Amino acid sequence: MNNIERLQQLKNTNTLPPQELEILIDTYTQKDREYAAELARDVSFIHFGKSVYIRGIIEFSNYCRCNCLYCGLRKDNLNVHRYRLDVEEIMNCCKCGYALGFRTFVLQSGEDKWYTDQRMTDIVRTIHSTYPDCAITLSIGELSYSSYKKFFDAGANRFLLRHETATPSHYEKLHPMQQTLENRLQCLENLKEIGYQIGAGMMVGSPYQTTKHLVNDLIYMEKIKPQMIGIGPFLPHHETPFRDFKAGSIELTLLLLSVIRLMHPRVLLPATTALEIAKKCGRIDGIFAGANVIMPNISPQVVRRDYMLYDNKDLADVETVNSVKYLDEKLKKIGYHAVIDRGDYPIEEGSND
Repeated sequence: MNNIERLQQLKNTNTLPPQELEILIDTYTQKDREYAAELARDVSFIHFGKSVYIRGIIEFSNYCRCNCLYCGLRKDNLNVHRYRLDVEEIMNCCKCGYALGFRTFVLQSGEDKWYTDQRMTDIVRTIHSTYPDCAITLSIGELSYSSYKKFFDAGANRFLLRHETATPSHYEKLHPMQQTLENRLQCLENLKEIGYQIGAGMMVGSPYQTTKHLVNDLIYMEKIKPQMIGIGPFLPHHETPFRDFKAGSIELTLLLLSVIRLMHPRVLLPATTALEIAKKCGRIDGIFAGANVIMPNISPQVVRRDYMLYDNKDLADVETVNSVKYLDEKLKKIGYHAVIDRGDYPIEEGSND
């Protein structure tokens, strides 16, 4: 079986044996990647047409109790100017976003214990009561089952928690020993059980990553069946232990976007900010590879430079409140169009999803 045949089988069956996935990743050519993108676009078109969903991200705190070795917000980085947004500031972001047509708000932060369950519940409930036609996505890290349940009951619909790597030995190389893959995966199971639409995903080209690790990630996501999958190339941050590691491959990231689209035809698949930093117009390349979500930043301008997960994030700051029209114009040039409604995960008749 050659790579063209592997990709055709992936499109027809939504799966490949692990050893075939490994061969595809290790041996793909530019021609293979372009063919994968063509197949992925065809699949995306069946389920979403030429729509690209636009979500508004509110980065409401850059405090974090964790010490992930790759992240610029890690607790031990003492050179970060820390900030927190209060309810009024968060609601101002929602007000501006809603006026522009956003119907999904993504609340993202480090793992900041200052936001107690009560504070977080109040924020979610306030957004939900003020904008009941909007979806609320949380991306706030590992918490207890009861915390997740409170936020869900208050009106949160979706939760993003990238698993980063599904291989325990690799996870240990990316995190201090207090953080475990077992707990992270249990959090995703808890979120799914509660009723959230869940988002998983990994970094491509993270330190010490092997092809087998990537295949394990694909197998894990095949098992858990997330409604959202977020991947992007590893990008180093100068204030982390991984400052000198090489950035992840943009070409491999694009191939994996296409592979994920073929494995999960209806998944909500972002073209991430990391793609835009790794390559000019990287997000457009991501759309061509099968992605169908872009998430502009609607945080206050004054705090954006302080939310630096990796270096040079500000270079991709077309993600402003004024950029919606700009993004739509860029998408129209390639035959797509921006959609700023809720953009829910499409449920097929007879499906248990």
